[in-house]
Amino acid sequence: MSNKELVKTACTAAFINRDITAVDKYWSVDYVQHNPQVGNGLDGIKKLLSYLPKEFKYEIGSVFEDGEFVMFHSRATNFGPKPLIVVDIFRVKDGKIAEHWDVMQEEVATENTASKNPMFPILQTATAV
Repeated sequence: MSNKELVKTACTAAFINRDITAVDKYWSVDYVQHNPQVGNGLDGIKKLLSYLPKEFKYEIGSVFEDGEFVMFHSRATNFGPKPLIVVDIFRVKDGKIAEHWDVMQEEVATENTASKNPMFPILQTATAV
């Protein structure tokens, strides 16, 4: 399984299907988290999953892979007052998610953007060169 497939499978299981057992299967016990609101290790991810509201929705758009790094362009709704557009960056080591960074921005409706382009078009899965 490629790193891209591993991370997509892991995040689908944990954040879309809400399968908390996915954390032990796909995340490293030495997992390092760079989001200031989430703790390190498996307990940090499990705690986050337990706090997500029932209405939370995570949509994976584009997926990029460059060696040990995998990046998603995604949308999270019902996580806060407005939908968030997210860039998640994962580092894979020894077949497990070892590290994570993210950048989040509130989504602006297409009709309210200067360009009239959506912030989250779902694009084809891609692999970085």
